[in-house]
Amino acid sequence: MSERVSIIVPTRNEAENIEPLVRQIFENLTPHEIIFVDGDSSDGTRDVVHRLSASAPIKLLAQDRHPPGLAAAIMAGARAAEGGTLVVMDADLSHPPERINDLLGPLAANEADMVVGSRYIKGGSTSGWPLWRKILSRGGAAIAYPLTGVHDAMCGFFAIRRARLLEISPPTVGFKIAFETIIRARSTMRIREVPIQFRDRERGKSKMSFGIALRFFGRWLAAVFHRLAK
Repeated sequence: MSERVSIIVPTRNEAENIEPLVRQIFENLTPHEIIFVDGDSSDGTRDVVHRLSASAPIKLLAQDRHPPGLAAAIMAGARAAEGGTLVVMDADLSHPPERINDLLGPLAANEADMVVGSRYIKGGSTSGWPLWRKILSRGGAAIAYPLTGVHDAMCGFFAIRRARLLEISPPTVGFKIAFETIIRARSTMRIREVPIQFRDRERGKSKMSFGIALRFFGRWLAAVFHRLAK
């Protein structure tokens, strides 16, 4: 892409994954910047980011406790970004950096306003997951589909124009910001899905929990009632 690309990576206790993630990103793309938005890590994540920032276009944003959470981190990164195009991805190496250019392609060709990395279209996969997590993820994607028309609105790996995301301004109280963005944009958003092979983390501890699933279900119910009211 001729336009500058900012990559936003929320982190919390991901020190072991930062360096390999940065290396893999630069093997596939030369971004304008990588913005790590750290949520009170206690394992030295910020130290690793600071060290890498001495020799690469890397920034660290320390996320305040209020408002906390993943969506707030991503929106903070979007506001601080200098690039006109944003790529949002996790720090745990589950989102494949080699697919970043596939997310950017439809935006560059003006064929989409948002491109989502999808585990649940042909060519996508979630290898290595336990059965309970597959059921939880598939169930979440299934109940989101009637509202979004997207097979994997729950995935946190997506590309979007910075101005568009800031214009939509999804709520920062949620966990699944792609879902929140699509819901708020309604039918004005052209969305493309590209298949990804979602990898289970090798280092660190997953942030997924039953409580997070319940919070998403609450957001889904709120979206349903809002849609019916309209």
